[in-house]
Amino acid sequence: MPEKKVSTNQLNKSIVLQRDFYKSELLRMDYFITPEGRQLYELSLPELESIFNTEKAKARKIHD
Repeated sequence: MPEKKVSTNQLNKSIVLQRDFYKSELLRMDYFITPEGRQLYELSLPELESIFNTEKAKARKIHD
């Protein structure tokens, strides 16, 4: 199967969309700033994803 090439522009757009998703979800969860004092816009995609998963798990425990 031939490899599908993704342009840098498409990849950047995808990353921006994913970061925006995680930022909006975290804001919806009333999460605004990390314990280290960093704001959401300062975080990388992996950092946002990790925090989102942690906060989602915490919320699930509270509601169980």
